[in-house]
Amino acid sequence: MLIRHQIKRKPLFKTIKSIIFITIIFLCMVSCLKNKETKPALTDGINLDHFNHLFKKIELHGKDVGIIHIYSEYPNYDFEIEPNEGFTCVDDVARAIVMLSMYLEVYENDSEVLNKMKLLTEFVLQMQNENGYYNNFIWNDLSINKTYKTSVAELNWWSFRALWALESAYNVFKNDEQFTNRIALASDKLLVNIKRDIPIRNLKTEIVETIEVPTWLPQQYASDQSALVILGLLKTHERTADNHIKLLIDNLAKGIMVMQKGDADYYPYGAFMSWQNLWHAWGNGQAYALLKAGQIFNNQSYIESALKEIDHFYPYLIENGFAEAFWIQKTDDKTYTEIKRNHYPQITYGLRPMIWAAAEAYHFTENNRYLNLSYELESWLKGNNDAKTSMYNPETGICFDGIKSKLEVSRNSGAESTIESLLILLEMKKLKK
Repeated sequence: MLIRHQIKRKPLFKTIKSIIFITIIFLCMVSCLKNKETKPALTDGINLDHFNHLFKKIELHGKDVGIIHIYSEYPNYDFEIEPNEGFTCVDDVARAIVMLSMYLEVYENDSEVLNKMKLLTEFVLQMQNENGYYNNFIWNDLSINKTYKTSVAELNWWSFRALWALESAYNVFKNDEQFTNRIALASDKLLVNIKRDIPIRNLKTEIVETIEVPTWLPQQYASDQSALVILGLLKTHERTADNHIKLLIDNLAKGIMVMQKGDADYYPYGAFMSWQNLWHAWGNGQAYALLKAGQIFNNQSYIESALKEIDHFYPYLIENGFAEAFWIQKTDDKTYTEIKRNHYPQITYGLRPMIWAAAEAYHFTENNRYLNLSYELESWLKGNNDAKTSMYNPETGICFDGIKSKLEVSRNSGAESTIESLLILLEMKKLKK
């Protein structure tokens, strides 16, 4: 009897278990669908998880602000501090603001992202020095590093990046009049310095290391920094319609074009030198800046110059191997010779400017070869690189800091690599729309 009852009950027990199992699976599927609706970035490889890990809300000068930890060390991705600099900086916070402004273009109505962006913008506002420029780093005790060479408030990368970030934030927070008034005030205070300290009234060139260079750019010769200034100034011009801003952009663009060397047939095939006779991959956004300015001001010479680098130099790099930096000298009227090359480290920040430029060329021309070039350059993130290693993990949002050699990858994932990878993926997402 006992055996019969057991036999009779067994199928019923199995049925109940099956129903429970099916119900659980169904609820999981519903939950996944809900997550897809509320967090679309996780469905197409754009994952903010590691970025959120780097983000922290703190209090600075009595205000709630957002910061981004600079260094995140493998394998646990704990935070580290640079002993001469600090643990967070305007450079990376400003970069994050630009990235989040792009994120909101692609994925609208994300209140969490909007709140983070406002806190990060508040940090930049609090870092403006009395002289109008920006200090870059803060220490663990939340005091501002005002003395180290990469943190002095001056005409330099972090001040230019602050301008780009503030103007990007202005467009996002237009409905918050009090906040945007503060942004405009800070931006205008910085612009007084930029207009004063970039000497566009004396457009002279000189010969340095055998090549002709302009002398009126930031640091005299910095065409890479000039590109960053232009990106901020374009947004300032949109906000103010200031004709002096347009003149400043035009003269910066002229200087950048002086720094372009070679052509379709001659090395370095239209590459924009970064500073004097040096080209480096990181921050080399001249082609992108010229394309944006050329379209806004209907200046074909900017566009043609940008396309020359994209058409000839980028394919040369793909075919012959990426580089971290190289130096050139002039050998005759048309030819230049490479005198030194650094192959490594190769970093995401070195790829992003080229990907943005190729993608912008596609937006402008609708020529599929620029679309294909964008995808080919982006494939570096996915393992088409010297180390044959996928640099970005869409499951975690971690992007490795760089390739040190064919056999060695830095598996740290700090602010720069994390944000730059997201800037790439968001631009590629716009291409797919």
